[in-house]
Amino acid sequence: MEQKVANIAGAKASSDARIEKMSEIHRFSHAELDSLKILYPGGANDLRLKVFRDLRTRVYASAPGKNFTCMVTSVVPDGGCTYVVNNLAAAIALDKTRTSLVVDCNFYAPSADSLIVTDTDVGLTDYLDSADMGVESIVYASGIPRVRVIPAGGNTEGATERLSSMRMHAFLDELKTRYSDRYILIDAPAVGEYAADTRIMASLCDFVLLVVPYGKVTEAQIRSAVDAIGEKRLVGMVFNHM
Repeated sequence: MEQKVANIAGAKASSDARIEKMSEIHRFSHAELDSLKILYPGGANDLRLKVFRDLRTRVYASAPGKNFTCMVTSVVPDGGCTYVVNNLAAAIALDKTRTSLVVDCNFYAPSADSLIVTDTDVGLTDYLDSADMGVESIVYASGIPRVRVIPAGGNTEGATERLSSMRMHAFLDELKTRYSDRYILIDAPAVGEYAADTRIMASLCDFVLLVVPYGKVTEAQIRSAVDAIGEKRLVGMVFNHM
């Protein structure tokens, strides 16, 4: 009997911890959002808000009436991929009937931890390495209402093998089907440096946004990136000057 009570108490504690992790326990202040270069209504950068609302509308048009999994990659590293992912996620979440989920698949330069407002003990790589771990164990609250985050995780070696695994396939399927109002944005490594990983991820997603850092890449690099992704998967290009 005592053991049963202890098990119930342990399960409740675990459930309470998950509720705390997923709740809106801290919202970023306007100063914090400005520091992270993330849009919000009433902010000083009205152009950013307008641009990402327009991008949101264009992406919605590619999957009318349903949610989607959209991979975002850049032509070269530090091209602004994470900036686009974070702001598109925030733009989607402005609609109180929708939520967005940022999944950090850039194992070479993970960045999603900057959005998370709780301690992170496990992430995507931990989930992919453990058949006993559920998706709910790696989803965290962000400082932006209705935006959730899955960080890259601990051991980030062997990215290509993990991304091409059957568990990764099942993972993305579950994310998309579990909540019909949740839009999944994949922060992927730069296609110019990690073409193999990008091709794998592109094949698993509904479509791809390519970020082009303005004035920092050649036309040949852009064409090579488009070829690696595949024109049928490419939903558009975002020219970034941030």
